[in-house]
Amino acid sequence: MTAVSGAGEPAHTGSVDAAPPWTPSGWRGRPARQLPIWPDPEALERAVGELRARPPLVFAGEARNLTRALASVADRRAFVLQAGDCAESFHEQSADAIRDKLKVILQMAVVLTYASGVPVVKIGRIAGQFAKPRSSPVERVGDVEMPAFRGHIVNDDAPIPAARVPDPGRMVTAYHHAASALNLVRAFTKGGFADLSQVHAWNQEFVATSAEGRRYEAVAEEIDRALAFMRACGVDLSAGAPIQQVDLYTSHEALLLDYEEALTRRDSLTGDWYDCSAHMLWLGERTRDPGDAHVEFLRGIANPVGVKLGPTATPTEVVELCARLNPERIPGRLTLIARLGVGKVTTLLPPLVDAVARSGHPVVWQCDPMHGNTFTSENGRKTRHFDDVLGEIRGFFTVHRAAGTWPGGVHVELTGDDVTECLGGVEDILEEQLPLRYTTTCDPRLNARQSIDLAFRVAELLRH
Repeated sequence: MTAVSGAGEPAHTGSVDAAPPWTPSGWRGRPARQLPIWPDPEALERAVGELRARPPLVFAGEARNLTRALASVADRRAFVLQAGDCAESFHEQSADAIRDKLKVILQMAVVLTYASGVPVVKIGRIAGQFAKPRSSPVERVGDVEMPAFRGHIVNDDAPIPAARVPDPGRMVTAYHHAASALNLVRAFTKGGFADLSQVHAWNQEFVATSAEGRRYEAVAEEIDRALAFMRACGVDLSAGAPIQQVDLYTSHEALLLDYEEALTRRDSLTGDWYDCSAHMLWLGERTRDPGDAHVEFLRGIANPVGVKLGPTATPTEVVELCARLNPERIPGRLTLIARLGVGKVTTLLPPLVDAVARSGHPVVWQCDPMHGNTFTSENGRKTRHFDDVLGEIRGFFTVHRAAGTWPGGVHVELTGDDVTECLGGVEDILEEQLPLRYTTTCDPRLNARQSIDLAFRVAELLRH
């Protein structure tokens, strides 16, 4: 394997060659960006061997269900809400933290569904989003240069060189954290917590007193009346009815290929390979080169997959990615996630949308309005402005409306905590307020109030 550290924008390659037979380890013969250099090969082999022996975190049938759900999005019959932490932390895996994050996602989904009349496919950035790409392999803390923090699955965020040494044993720890988080998510979503009759209970205290919380409560009251009407008409809303539970699928960036390969299993029913670390995997802006290791790995797994498209993406490259990752043109298999920035989305997205439409590839188009709008404030903290996030989503809808294509979803970073990491919103967080509750391990996230406000704004765009 050739490891290429650092940012390195994807190189543009030519036409698609005939794909060789795929194996889970076939990526090792290709250039690989953003992978850590493990200092102890024997420790790496032990960790990978332990992961190979572990049970899958998700199952092939669940991933196929998500592909079918995303096919309905590609067919303009549903919308995707993909949301969760920028980078999950080993230190923030409590039941309360997971429950509060789930509450926000459920609230957003209810708002989107009820206000727009469109079914919502719910995908969490959860139970596996432990690795992060970095623009540089090193960072400076004071006068000391040390390896960059690459997520808790690789190293620790403590600002000392010893903590930044990549430790493959952390992959096993990440597996256990993912298993416990997934177990809790399944209990919440299938055990009554997600029952539509509980919509009021999802409104956290610090949200309920806000304008967004009051607007959400009005929707909840209307849902209560609708359920009462259904009961009066004899509709069965008892335990086991569809309103009692929801499907929440898991996803994360397929960055750490040693981890992903170790959790890849062959389905006994179909013979296809599935990455059983999550229902959906995606590639980032820095790892989407069509000839590199990450694309090679994703092309062979049968999970639904996604690709982030930044400002350097060209129509030719995007069509090539479609051909490599979904040569059989299976609806729901491939999601293209535009992350272009509020000032570029209306100029850079149209040629990409047009090229994919002309190629005939069935894709889900999704907007990531977070990563293209990140900047460093005067106090040195990375942040995003709510108006820029909303502005990119509006531009995304404008482009698709003009092209006659479907704006299939949004992909946002959020938390259920009352953080002050993104500027603006109805509470108008200012730069001097950022340090008050800035707890992210990597990039800034929307808090619950901002997230619910965003859901109402997106629902208004969908109604049109």
